[in-house]
Amino acid sequence: MTAYIVRRLFTTLVIAIGISIIAFLIIRLIPGDPARIMLGVQADEQRIKALRHKLGLDEPMVIQYGKWVSKAVRGNLGESIITGKSVSGSIAQRIPVTYSLAFMALFIALLIAIPAGIIAAVKRNSFISSVVTFFSQVGVGIPNFWLGIMLVLVFAQWFRLLPVSGYEPLGKGIIPWFNHLILPAVSVGLISGAVITRFVRSSMLEVMDEDYIRVARAKGLKEQIVIFRHALKNSLIPILTVVGLQLAYLLSGTLVIEVVFALPGLGRLAFNAVTHRDYPVLQGAVLTVAISFTMINLIVDILYSYVDPRIRY
Repeated sequence: MTAYIVRRLFTTLVIAIGISIIAFLIIRLIPGDPARIMLGVQADEQRIKALRHKLGLDEPMVIQYGKWVSKAVRGNLGESIITGKSVSGSIAQRIPVTYSLAFMALFIALLIAIPAGIIAAVKRNSFISSVVTFFSQVGVGIPNFWLGIMLVLVFAQWFRLLPVSGYEPLGKGIIPWFNHLILPAVSVGLISGAVITRFVRSSMLEVMDEDYIRVARAKGLKEQIVIFRHALKNSLIPILTVVGLQLAYLLSGTLVIEVVFALPGLGRLAFNAVTHRDYPVLQGAVLTVAISFTMINLIVDILYSYVDPRIRY
């Protein structure tokens, strides 16, 4: 087991290095000169050249990358070209928002998907199964921003039960924090729940016809034990895969929802950095999301080995 985890950690490190290189190079291929953008179109070439030298933009790419990585491993992602603020500090302020939204949305998705998928598989070809399948297909096709706008219209404008937008830190109280996050979390959680429901149903259906399920029933075991201890446990591998992918999507793909609900998360930070050609901020945001994505995959791989001990060998 230890050797398996060490191998996965090594692979994760290699992937993280590759991601940092790709992010560093692609961002520098974006059209536009940060120095010229900062000084304006009326600035003379001498001032632009001096600013480029100050920012290190006139050095070879390899040198720029080496300096950036050497600082990044110490937690220093540089300073914003536009605001002059620490990139690490800006990301640290945004991470709780995006992570709170992602994990609350995933909890809502699992709360819906696990029981709905199990019921649809156990009651196959029934009216309940058809209803679950229909709504899961509808949920996959609904844009999360449209659902978010509808939720704001109903719960914030019509009934005035929840705030329209904004964010309150958890330190100011769990109720204000929850009230500001529940609508955006439901907006993305329902759609992720629809995706996970389909995988739970299909995984359970594949397992329900296996011989060991028929043997367990022939032995007189209760149906709940057959479903949860035998069927669900042996269908967890594909379910864990899609849950990990959905969590990674929620951490990296909530920009539109953050804009709709005016949440100060990583998505809006990266969007503003792209708009203003703020290389250090964009690099830091991309690196943070990529490392989070990689760590989620690592955790899922480790969970695989606990669900199915054959994998660790």
